[in-house]
Amino acid sequence: MPTEQEKTRLFKAEPEEEAPKARDVLLRVYESLREKGYNPIYQIVGYLLSGDPAYITSHKNARALIRKLERDELIEELVKSYVDKEA
Repeated sequence: MPTEQEKTRLFKAEPEEEAPKARDVLLRVYESLREKGYNPIYQIVGYLLSGDPAYITSHKNARALIRKLERDELIEELVKSYVDKEA
């Protein structure tokens, strides 16, 4: 009979959750900042320029949410949105 260390162990990996969409992240973070009384535009721009998550409140998990995406993905979404409105 195999010892405890010799037994095969079952490893069950959880599927990775799908990354949130940049638009959804920006809207949720914007709303969290607004609720806390911050100027959301200034705070988001500060984060995008510096990469410092301290610009984003932890209210409603906004800081953790925005860090799930790369800053360039967020900037790309902002540019696309702006250009689509202007075109």
